[in-house]
Parts: sequence; C-alpha cells; structure tokens
Amino acid sequence: MPVSIQNSSDSKRVSINVSQQFDYSLHQAFRDAYRNVSVAGTTFTVDLSKATYMDSSALGMILLLKEHADKLGGQVVISKPNESVHKILTIANFDQFVTIES
Repeated sequence: MPVSIQNSSDSKRVSINVSQQFDYSLHQAFRDAYRNVSVAGTTFTVDLSKATYMDSSALGMILLLKEHADKLGGQVVISKPNESVHKILTIANFDQFVTIES
C-alpha cells in the first residue's frame, strides 16, 4: 500500500508513510490519512524514507496537510526524504514551512 498511517495512543502524533512515487495518484489516500484527525496540537509526520519520487502535486498535498495542522495548532514534519526528494523540497523552499528531518 503506497500510503499507510500510524496513530499514537494519545492521537497527538500521526505518521503518514508514503512509499514508491508520491504523486497525484495518492491524493485521496493521503487526504484520508489526516482529514478526520481533530485533536489539538497534533504532529503529523510524513515519512518519505520509502518514496522514490515526488512531483508538484505532492508538494500541494503537503501544503494542504500543513493548513489542516495549522487549524489544530499542530505541525508537520517531513521525515527521511532520499536525496532527490530532499532536493525537490529544498528547491521549493519547504524548509520555510515545515520541519525536514534527514
């Protein structure tokens, strides 16, 4: 499954794991991973350690997640992007909006 979710027991940490290609084909599954989370202060971690590629629609999906997190007073962390995905995030200045952990 290209998108999987793990929730902490207190529901304040949601990990969204993306594997393979992160593109528009994952839009609905990615959105479904967070849209029902309504706990204030939730940290959403997008684990990209198994993502081999991402396109501009994936960047847009992360921005929508960021908007959702902001409404909850939470944050978004992008975790373990490979070199090419990290380069895309850097070029798009995503380090200005979210935390990127290597």
